[in-house]
Amino acid sequence: MEYNTTREKLRIPGYGRNVQKMIEQTALLEDREQRNRTAYAIVSIMSQINPGVRESSDYQRTLWDHMIIISGFKLEVDGPFPPPSREKLMHKPEKIPYSEGKIKYRHYGKNIEDIIKKAIDYEGEDKMILIKTIANHMKKSYLAWNRESVNDATIFKHLKELSGGKLELPEDTVLTSTSEFLSRNKQKRTKPHQPRRSNNGGRRKSYGQRNF
Repeated sequence: MEYNTTREKLRIPGYGRNVQKMIEQTALLEDREQRNRTAYAIVSIMSQINPGVRESSDYQRTLWDHMIIISGFKLEVDGPFPPPSREKLMHKPEKIPYSEGKIKYRHYGKNIEDIIKKAIDYEGEDKMILIKTIANHMKKSYLAWNRESVNDATIFKHLKELSGGKLELPEDTVLTSTSEFLSRNKQKRTKPHQPRRSNNGGRRKSYGQRNF
């Protein structure tokens, strides 16, 4: 099981871990057009998770700024606004209230259920890309909870259940392999061992009998 103390720190907690993972994965996409399309879809979801931002006159810019900050300034996209500078981190973002409610599958978390609900209403061309991204994060979360294995069919079934049958992927869709997810998790958990050195250059001091 992956504990909160071992997870990467959330840069803006109110959007949740799954949104952060989606943004981080988008930053890794090699195709710039695909990054752009996915980024617009994520901003749309962020605006629904945090509707309070809409009260601001420049709420669209705030959402784009938040997305870049959440990516650790690694997301390069052709957005409607220039990307924020790192100085933005000096200003603490407003807290976003967490929603309450029962979670059907605890290993996915409440935020992924909220994202699925928002994705149902999304009508962009890249909806299938967004659905596949969500499915990949569900698989990653599942493997963090149960490190043995999970087949894609199980993830597709859970996605269909959580969306009330409104989100489905083609049967031939292939998600990121289990071995790749497990390898990433293992690399995060493994830290190189640093041997302790003594003050005398690594040599143990010999204590013998003194002659007087």
